[in-house]
Amino acid sequence: MSAAEPALEHPASWYAATAGTPPAGLSLTGDTRADVVVVGGGFTGLSAALHLAEKGLDVVLLEGGRIGSGASGRNGGQIHTGHRRDQLHIEAHLGKDDARKLWDLAQDAKTLLRDLVSRHAIDCEWRDGLIHAAHKPELAAEDHAYALHLRETYGYGAISPLSREEVRALVASDAYHGGSFDAGHLHPLKLAFGLARAAQAAGARLYERARAVSVSENADGVRVTTAHGAVVTADRLLECGDGLMDGLDRRVDTHVMSIANYIAATEPLGARGDALITNDAAVADTRFVVNYFRLSPDRRLLFGGGESYRRALRADVPGFVRPYMLRIFPQLADVRFDYGWGGVLGLTMTRNPFVRRLGGRVLVAAGYSGQGVLLAPLFGQILAEAVSGRLDRLALLERFPVPAFPGGTLLRYPLLVAGLTYYGLRDRL
Repeated sequence: MSAAEPALEHPASWYAATAGTPPAGLSLTGDTRADVVVVGGGFTGLSAALHLAEKGLDVVLLEGGRIGSGASGRNGGQIHTGHRRDQLHIEAHLGKDDARKLWDLAQDAKTLLRDLVSRHAIDCEWRDGLIHAAHKPELAAEDHAYALHLRETYGYGAISPLSREEVRALVASDAYHGGSFDAGHLHPLKLAFGLARAAQAAGARLYERARAVSVSENADGVRVTTAHGAVVTADRLLECGDGLMDGLDRRVDTHVMSIANYIAATEPLGARGDALITNDAAVADTRFVVNYFRLSPDRRLLFGGGESYRRALRADVPGFVRPYMLRIFPQLADVRFDYGWGGVLGLTMTRNPFVRRLGGRVLVAAGYSGQGVLLAPLFGQILAEAVSGRLDRLALLERFPVPAFPGGTLLRYPLLVAGLTYYGLRDRL
């Protein structure tokens, strides 16, 4: 089974049940030509298509399943601040000057996301507030020190440290020892649908069930062939499928791996749900395999927990997620799950995003490692501006070190599984 197969349709998720009518994508019945061809109908590809079309370019987007059916429509909907690796890590590896530029870029991402939601009237249930919850006392101290660093070094005053007692007052669990408060959360599939409609209104052609299976590049342009044999020719190619592009371009495969993550949604909990997270914030903790959760507007607990390092998604998602939830909320042992779904995301060895020029005509943005809600729309915009000749922000992202996985395409997967399994087991101690 290829990594692309789990995303052919929208899963039976709470998101799909509440997102409304999907945008009507096109069917690709024969060969076509465009100025730019975009592979991937998630946040990155949709943002790129929107920004390119707004510049007057003829854009074709190829989505292997339905618009938003990949990680963009299945994730936890959490908006974190900054990049996947924190500023201390970036300062140590890239220096303070580049760290400042990358911090500003991540702040631009938050500004752009709010602007897209506002400008295109996307009702994606944006809520401010995300609690970063530390599962060990020493990690709470690190969180507090990091919040102070962001305030003093970057002038970022929106983050607030939280004591154990403050976290306990907000989250009805004894699992945490403090943390910080920042950022927010939203309905990711509604965001994807809104971006798709905006891109269509700007003139982009969005094709569904048109999975790209091969790409080629020469002096005259690029060719993308779909699973049904249709060929799209264009001047430029943007590869935006994140963890669902495995096998499409070896230059990406060596740097980006796919793993599966899972979410389950409880029955409506009413006032009982209100007592779980008293300020309606999202929560993400500090475990290696992160627990992340929030309340839906109809007062379900949407709980993300557990990963699998195989391409096929698990069948019994509620059964898989339940132990993770009960570790945080043992008081929910009697609660029913109404939905459970999984999704495939792209991971890099350093957890830095893989945003690169792959050739004279091919660009890629992938490997978000769980930070795509915030960063993917911006990276789509950056790819679009690179097509038009502006390269400064792309060049900055290219400074992120993203080495190839060891073992090549043959051994990379078993080596990744071994490493992630080790750290996941250590995290339980």
